Amino acid sequence: MPSDLLEISDLIVDYDIATLQPRPVSRSAVVARLMANGQRSAARLVQRLPASNDTLDAEACNLALLRSHIELQRLSEEFLQADRLRCVLLPLLQALRDAGVKPPLRIVDVGCGLGYVVRSLAAHGRLGRDVEIIGCDMNVTLIENARRLAEEESLSCELKVANAFQLEQPGHVFISTGVLHHFRGDDLNMFFAGQRQGHAFVHYDIQHSVLSPWGSWMFHQARMREPLARHDGVVSARRVHSTQTLLSAARTETGFTCASLDGARNLLGAVLRPMTATVGTRAELWEPLLRHLGPLRARLGPAR
Repeated sequence: MPSDLLEISDLIVDYDIATLQPRPVSRSAVVARLMANGQRSAARLVQRLPASNDTLDAEACNLALLRSHIELQRLSEEFLQADRLRCVLLPLLQALRDAGVKPPLRIVDVGCGLGYVVRSLAAHGRLGRDVEIIGCDMNVTLIENARRLAEEESLSCELKVANAFQLEQPGHVFISTGVLHHFRGDDLNMFFAGQRQGHAFVHYDIQHSVLSPWGSWMFHQARMREPLARHDGVVSARRVHSTQTLLSAARTETGFTCASLDGARNLLGAVLRPMTATVGTRAELWEPLLRHLGPLRARLGPAR
């Protein structure tokens, strides 16, 4: 089995990065790629997806992704992901205010999916009236459902079908949850390069550990029912980047001061803290951030 496994969700939909328009995807091409990568069970899952003249049915694929993201929301809820972000965003926003950054302070969630974190922060984050929360994703189906949920909850947040790095009003703080491992090599560098315009970022992903794939497998077997979610959830844990890889890419592409938060120092740490964050700010904001972090400062790794 290759070390760099593929996730089905990355293969069954495709978008033009400039226009955000969906592009047709060949089912046989996806199946062949998975087979060549030694992922036979994943290839069988894709082979069962409906297609017309070998082109995957976009609606069926989007519905499978929607069901998977509904189950992923459960993961975010159980891991208190919005609370984790809020604990970092509150001192970070205060550092921006102290530095005289003009409001509104825009937080942009990159690849927000169903917008769980955006909606939760809007409902319970208590981030301040000078803060705008924006969720961006290229999948229309996910954003339409995220908007519906936000409207039902009467939440003050924006959910856009958009490239998070090409907004008319650029973000001050970029955030994400479970997105980093989708980017490899040059794509990871481009992901961070898009954030040079901002002032800071906080990106959470699965803890890099030998235990992570086993924990992910047990959780997904117990809690997930959607085959795509079960497959990709376990593969995600095997694809996560090391702290060194993330900090190197982030520092090189943004020039920000960066550090990991809640990085596991041993196997027990990996069990107790299944998620870790890559945090970065412009150089002049780092010391103010440290002052406002309080006890959370002890959970930061060395700055780079």
